[in-house]
Amino acid sequence: MWDPAKYLDYGDLRARPFFELVARISAGEPRRVVDLGCGPGNLTGTLARRWPQATLEAIDSSADMVAAAREAGVPARVADVREWSPGRDTDVVVSNAVLQWVPEHRHLLRRWVGELPAGAWLAMQVPGNMDAPSHTLTRRLAASPGWAPRLAGAVLREDDVGTPQEYAELLADLGCQVNAWETTYVQRLTGSQAVLEWLTGTALRPVKAALDAGEWEAFREQLAPLLDKAYPPRPDGTTWFPFRRVFAVARVP
Repeated sequence: MWDPAKYLDYGDLRARPFFELVARISAGEPRRVVDLGCGPGNLTGTLARRWPQATLEAIDSSADMVAAAREAGVPARVADVREWSPGRDTDVVVSNAVLQWVPEHRHLLRRWVGELPAGAWLAMQVPGNMDAPSHTLTRRLAASPGWAPRLAGAVLREDDVGTPQEYAELLADLGCQVNAWETTYVQRLTGSQAVLEWLTGTALRPVKAALDAGEWEAFREQLAPLLDKAYPPRPDGTTWFPFRRVFAVARVP
């Protein structure tokens, strides 16, 4: 149920954390570079340009996203990140804004470190705004009597993402060299119901998938004024939307 076109709305804002994550990877001539959750492939292509000698591997759970990535020239395939294992020549793994959808991703990180060759790089970035008004209001509405029967488990929980220190400790305990940090981007969104439109491309995707078309429109209509109150538009029509991101880059021992 991913919509590549909707996801690419605000493409520059979605891309910035990816570039800041990848900039911390100091791999020289990796043999294989993997993008776990490649989306429409617009960012995956930059990995191929940075490391042109490497074999590029890209997966995504969405057939629509994979189709868009292939159209962009990325050799993507449909696969579940939970079932992926690195090949022996995998020297760089990038997971950008994916693992928040996988509650057991801490186990995956431990497994990947154990399976990657010595000296490989593992870089991850996840949204860290689960306690922001955008998400707390969505959870509150989804849990209300009118929606709870249809939306149980359809929204991200506060505990789905850890802190930078948690990821640093997890990876350091495995012997990795770790660089972990967080950044809050104060994003300038434009247009009517800007925060709602931003969330529609990502966090609200499972909600939309759980509802029929009429119910989805009703949910949006109820959520929109709550978001506008929490993130009031400015007189010039723009909206400031603080967005926290959590990063970790590890070198496998």
